[in-house]
Amino acid sequence: MSTRIAFLKGHGTENDFVIVPDPENALELSAAAVAALCGRRAGIGGDGLLHVVRSAAHPEARAMADEAEWFMDYRNGDGSVAEMCGNGVRVFARYLQHAGHVGEGDLAIATRGGVKTVHIAKDGDITVGMGRAVLPEGDVTVAVGERGWPARNVNMGNPHAVAFVADLADAGSLFAAPSVAPEAAYPDGVNVEFVVDRGPRHVAMRVHERGVGETRSCGTGACAVAVAAARRDGVDPRDTGLPVTYTVDLPGGTLVITEQPDGRIEMTGPAVIVAEGAIEAEWLENALG
Repeated sequence: MSTRIAFLKGHGTENDFVIVPDPENALELSAAAVAALCGRRAGIGGDGLLHVVRSAAHPEARAMADEAEWFMDYRNGDGSVAEMCGNGVRVFARYLQHAGHVGEGDLAIATRGGVKTVHIAKDGDITVGMGRAVLPEGDVTVAVGERGWPARNVNMGNPHAVAFVADLADAGSLFAAPSVAPEAAYPDGVNVEFVVDRGPRHVAMRVHERGVGETRSCGTGACAVAVAAARRDGVDPRDTGLPVTYTVDLPGGTLVITEQPDGRIEMTGPAVIVAEGAIEAEWLENALG
């Protein structure tokens, strides 16, 4: 390990990330190391970590190297590996632009959830092609304490349970994970969204992200919410033949989600680089000791 490890800090609608550039995949980032770096008190602080690696240098991404030069090796704040993070992709793209690797326009980013298409607009917003949603069959229920709600099972490359409620306060503190039944529906855990209506094609949400707790924003969660809302509202674009757009308010900002008739989902929102610096290797070693 080198004496100092470069890092940046960024956020997308206040879903914040530690960014570790490592083009040749030379760093060993254990779960414990990631958790230490994401710690709010003694670390840098973040909902997750974006490990920036060239696809050709990472065993999980080599097969995607011809399509996407860069791989987003995403980790949750507790150090666990995750398939995808929608806000993370936008911040990852902003970092690539900040570092001079890409400019405005289109690019592709490899993730464990597949290759994602990204557009960096002149106005600063970033649009990510989030792929298509999968809606597994079967009833799902979400509960907080003694209260429960039916939920929609939506998979955006990672699993979500979307519950429509009367008041966002019904979700409670969201420090602890809401219970979800049946457990077999989500063998690897689940992100849980609580949603209220704000107006036509306009909703607001709170989310408990698996491995993290409540976060200020969740991009894949916002997409799952828009998909669930469209089915609830009877405007499934695959049935109507028309695209549908929802504005989704999150505690950290607003995302705009569009689902096309062929099922492709696009998410548009901001992404900001906040700071950059260096991690002291001695601190990291002590944190892991």
